[in-house]
Amino acid sequence: MVANANTPLLTLNNGTTIPQLGFGVFKVDPAETTRIVTDALEVGYRHIDTAAIYGNEEGVGQALAASGVPREELFVTTKLWNDRQTDAENAFEESLGKLGLDYVDLYLIHWPTPQKDTFVEAWKSLEKIYASGRAKAIGVSNFLVPHLEKLLASTDIVPAVNQIELHPAHQQPEVTAFAREHGIEIEAWGPLGQGKYPLFETPEVAQAADVHGKTPAQVVIRWHLQSGNIVFPKSNRRERMAENFDVFDFELSADEVAAISSLEREGRVSAHPDEVN
Repeated sequence: MVANANTPLLTLNNGTTIPQLGFGVFKVDPAETTRIVTDALEVGYRHIDTAAIYGNEEGVGQALAASGVPREELFVTTKLWNDRQTDAENAFEESLGKLGLDYVDLYLIHWPTPQKDTFVEAWKSLEKIYASGRAKAIGVSNFLVPHLEKLLASTDIVPAVNQIELHPAHQQPEVTAFAREHGIEIEAWGPLGQGKYPLFETPEVAQAADVHGKTPAQVVIRWHLQSGNIVFPKSNRRERMAENFDVFDFELSADEVAAISSLEREGRVSAHPDEVN
């Protein structure tokens, strides 16, 4: 793909390129999605992350269609919901229809749902979707090391990404190390901690913001980028979208990155993957 000039591209394990900074639409009101995604595209985002369960794939598709941005310049991700793991082909076609697209750039299994024990079956369906060209890459979301180990032992294609809750207080070092050892890129959801703890007030973040003349949110996004994460903050406000995108004119020092990384405390703020079924 061709990226926005500002946004770095990472190369996935199958050669597909992905913009490292994108825009997420988790909890974006379906009635507002077209407006919000239109704003994001006008700001400069070219990577949009949605999911079937969000209920806003249609709004995303409408914004993409109306944007005038060539399809090859866009990177679109959607996800397979838990109750469709044994019906992934049909679920995928429904998502494509809602998005109004011939293909998506990335299709993910949303949660491993280990009690159902159907994610290997789902992955084999995703492998067929990938082989058909209707998904340029396939991956997983919220998978822990045991889930990844089972998947790798039972299937043919290594996931291109694992999208996980990741922010300074919850960096999942075991998962990220395993993923990178196997050529799986890490995508960070909830990259700013979802406002569930005072991340922006920590001295490590606040001091870096002062030094660089940036907001704490910009500093944390920059920390993600320099740590190698693919990241997609969300906002309903255009000015905040623009702020989150304005992170390519400064660089944190190695000491600043290390200081923010030191905030790790296993501080998960959302559901544990073993408990979502």
